[in-house]
Amino acid sequence: MTQKTLNALALLVEQEKETLLSEWRSKVRELPSAKHLDTPALNDHIPDLLTELVEALRSGTDETIAEVVEEGSPPEHGLQRVGEGFDIQEVVAEYNILRECIHDLGDRNNLTLQGKPFQVLNKVFDGSIGSAVQTFATHQAQQVMERREEYLAFVAHDLRTPLNAIALSSRVLEMRLADPIASQPQAAQMFRALNRSVDTLQKLVAKVIAENSNLATELGIKLERRYVYLWPLVEGLIHDLNPVAGTGSTQLINDVPDDLRVHADASLLQRVLQNLIANAISYTPNGEIVISARTIDDVGSVECSVRDTGAGMAQDKIPTVFTKHEHDAEKEGGLGLGLAIVKTFVEAHHGTVTVDSTLGEGTTFRFTLPSTAAVPA
Repeated sequence: MTQKTLNALALLVEQEKETLLSEWRSKVRELPSAKHLDTPALNDHIPDLLTELVEALRSGTDETIAEVVEEGSPPEHGLQRVGEGFDIQEVVAEYNILRECIHDLGDRNNLTLQGKPFQVLNKVFDGSIGSAVQTFATHQAQQVMERREEYLAFVAHDLRTPLNAIALSSRVLEMRLADPIASQPQAAQMFRALNRSVDTLQKLVAKVIAENSNLATELGIKLERRYVYLWPLVEGLIHDLNPVAGTGSTQLINDVPDDLRVHADASLLQRVLQNLIANAISYTPNGEIVISARTIDDVGSVECSVRDTGAGMAQDKIPTVFTKHEHDAEKEGGLGLGLAIVKTFVEAHHGTVTVDSTLGEGTTFRFTLPSTAAVPA
């Protein structure tokens, strides 16, 4: 009698498959995240799951129930729903809604789902739910880990410029004070210790960047906006980066109005400008780099620019210049993170970043910082 009931339910699910799917889609649409989904997205792998349920019911044995849920279906279902903005409670709800639809189908056809049919139905659906939840949790944990690792790589990259400035400043001082240092063994020892420490830090930073250079996820950024005057921020960067510019061979010019301010995350803005200026320095061994800014609309949006008279770049390089890990093969040690960081931080402010360049003449990077009135709520 039990197997007869199982076969009857299997036949009923098979014959009423489209009706079940229609009822399921209608109820799933009541979930907040499902209102925008089209029919193919709502179907997902559910038709296959119903086929697997039919096979499980007809087999009627516990040993084969775990095998009838095709490998990959529930995980795929969970990951697709993550991508569509569902939370895990709603993913679980989808399965339970389908389970309820099958119970309703049995009731309408005077088929009571008790005993063995109830056990088979629950094992198939509970296995699918468990697999989807596990996949969801693994995916979320991986995303958190990758964001942390990428943030560490970004921070490590930003440390390279000030470390290079410290190293160059130390060498310049050592050369200019060669005679006094020679007569003071303690001073000479301090300079050697300083240079060794900087060298160790540079190697550690390079190792962190190298170990994280294969990441491909986008970094989630929380902004801490405040009003920032641009002129002193740029002036401080010029002071810090002058040693990197070659102690005078490249001129850094602050052309920012001294009364211009922006509403931005000061730390991220400093890192954007630091990366752009350092990038300009690396391509401008002799010449000038001008940092400027201007208001571009009535609501107070600002455009900042870093213009150099350096080597410039070929037009075919421009489309990929902000792509992570795209770097100039001729520049030793470059990992292609600097301009990717710029793009990430500017877009976190709801701004845009562009580049104009002419080979042999120079390059200009521009980025916008929308005013508070222009930023989406």
